[in-house]
Amino acid sequence: MELDIYVVDAFTQQQFGGNSAAVVPLTHWLEPAVMQKIAAQNNLSETAFIKRRQHGQYEIRWFSPVTEIDFCGHATLASAYVIFNELGYQGSIEFITQEVGTLFVDQLNDGRIEMSFPNQCPEPLSEVPNALREGLSIAPKQVLRNRQAYFAVLASEEEVKHVRYNSGLLKQLAPYDVVVTAKGETADFVSRYFWPVNGGDEDPVTGSIHSGLTPYWANELGQVNLRARQLSERGGELYCQLCAERVLVSGYGQLYLKGRLFIS
Repeated sequence: MELDIYVVDAFTQQQFGGNSAAVVPLTHWLEPAVMQKIAAQNNLSETAFIKRRQHGQYEIRWFSPVTEIDFCGHATLASAYVIFNELGYQGSIEFITQEVGTLFVDQLNDGRIEMSFPNQCPEPLSEVPNALREGLSIAPKQVLRNRQAYFAVLASEEEVKHVRYNSGLLKQLAPYDVVVTAKGETADFVSRYFWPVNGGDEDPVTGSIHSGLTPYWANELGQVNLRARQLSERGGELYCQLCAERVLVSGYGQLYLKGRLFIS
């Protein structure tokens, strides 16, 4: 079996920036074990598999090197980039997911890809797990959680840049990941994302977590349009908008590689 594969750097206009995702278009679903092996072999934070259902509508599944993920933003952007720029489709895309409903995606006039996500605003916690307190080198001033992650709110962008984490302790928070965030100096808000349970130690840019960061910071800052930066080594820039029950997250993509997979 031969399959097309594309690698796209998401949430960046710079080559070797943002977060890389592999995209594999399929005509029929492979066995989950095979998709997992492909993702492990790719060794990127995510590999997306997309299957066309009808005009403008695709099913999508995401795999990290270690497990299937129920919601991934940057690999959704990468998949849309491939559909728009490599497969020649123009118009709105509907991505059918197993866990978070239908994701609607459009390409804007300036080239950004805009994704409509469910609003996953986090809720404050009355009790903070010891593994989270001890797993971060800087104590958060507030801790919240949604279905995806713990949100550790820090005092400044500098704290987000310099906070250190203990992967062994953060693994004890399974199945939740951890995002650290603060009001920004170089953007409206900044973040870093740690996910030793589900993928790797630190994710370069995490689109999905902005479905929770956006409503939180929209409330804190009193504005619905926000620019965000993820302060990983590769870095990434996201444009966010709170829109009723949805969150719009957009960014740029850069094609890095396209080729063929050979599956025996």
